Amino acid sequence: MSSSIDPAVSDVASVEGIRAHFPALERVHDGNPVAYFDGPGGTQVPRAVVDAMCDYLFHHNANTHWKYPTSEETDALLMRARETLADFVNGKPDEIAFGQNMTTLTFHLARAIGRGLAPGDEIVLTELDHHGDVAPWRALAQERGVTVRMAKMRTDNGRLDCADFEAAITPRTKVVAVGAASNALGTITDVKHAAALGHSVGALVFVDAVHYAPHELVDVREIGCDFLACSAYKFYGPHIGVLWGKRGAIERLDFPRLDPAPQESPERAETGTQNHEGMVGAAAAVDFLASLSAKHRYESRREALRSTYRTFRARGEALLGKLWNALAQVDGLTLYGPKPGTLRTPTLSFTLRGFSTDDVAIALAKRGLFVSNGDFYASTIVQRLGLVPDGLVRVGCSCYTSEEEVDRLIEAVGALASGRA
Repeated sequence: MSSSIDPAVSDVASVEGIRAHFPALERVHDGNPVAYFDGPGGTQVPRAVVDAMCDYLFHHNANTHWKYPTSEETDALLMRARETLADFVNGKPDEIAFGQNMTTLTFHLARAIGRGLAPGDEIVLTELDHHGDVAPWRALAQERGVTVRMAKMRTDNGRLDCADFEAAITPRTKVVAVGAASNALGTITDVKHAAALGHSVGALVFVDAVHYAPHELVDVREIGCDFLACSAYKFYGPHIGVLWGKRGAIERLDFPRLDPAPQESPERAETGTQNHEGMVGAAAAVDFLASLSAKHRYESRREALRSTYRTFRARGEALLGKLWNALAQVDGLTLYGPKPGTLRTPTLSFTLRGFSTDDVAIALAKRGLFVSNGDFYASTIVQRLGLVPDGLVRVGCSCYTSEEEVDRLIEAVGALASGRA
């Protein structure tokens, strides 16, 4: 990446240095090097993550809590994974639970919370949310007779209608579930404010940080929520979900569980034998992110992560600004979501007049530019924008995205719009 995008002072690896860790970037499609702009749906994986998972499976694979070496090694590695993910979200190891993915964990959490709800109780959601943070709570309306209130999105700028959100929270509110960032529009929502509002009426607060965590360093203490979920495959790890919850909150909930299973947090929030290699890989992904900083300058993994994320933000803002400003000049192209220079992630979505989103994605793929399209399970956003069933074309910048790749994407979209593709 050129000096026009790199921060003036940074102890974080260059984009070229970061890219060297990702074998997927060596792929060529139809004679073109592949540029992965599909990060919001899942990022590529560095060698260190795969190596850690392979090492576990080849040399330490066992079930937990037994009295022989590989089982004891597994126990130690899983505890280390909890410690590492605790550093990632600024929590504690006994507050970190794992599961198949964020959606599965949220259904599990919602069932546990739902056992304590009754008709007349209310849950507040938002139109900006991925349906992994909608369907689990809506299910309680049928199962428990609770009322679900949906705070509106502003279609003019893709942000939460704060007045509508505040009005939705009442003394009857028992749960506030809100996304920290929109996977469709890149919008970042003030979840700290949302948590304070929820707690002011005695509600539990759940934060979906799946799209937030790859771009902004999560801090559950600063947010002040009770639960937060994210997915390692969005921040360069394997397909596994992570749930942070306050220990007391986890141990008070009536989670569906087997009688012989542990009662204590965090295992109280888990079911059955876990994906051990996935847990090890998730920890390796966090260590990879920390390793991108000159770690010897920092006293802790958390401090190294702060340095990495400061640089990620600066690089992402620069790439997004260049991409947005160039695409805004393309005839027939409409951009959606907050503009650059505001609080958001480096993810943007657009439509192109005269082309379906499938047309755009297929045309770009022929040039080795991989983008996602559709509704991304954020279907309420697509409905509010009047884009059903075609949806949006989504472009996401990840830690390995280069300025040259952005230039290629800008040229390709322009060629398609002008009939040169």
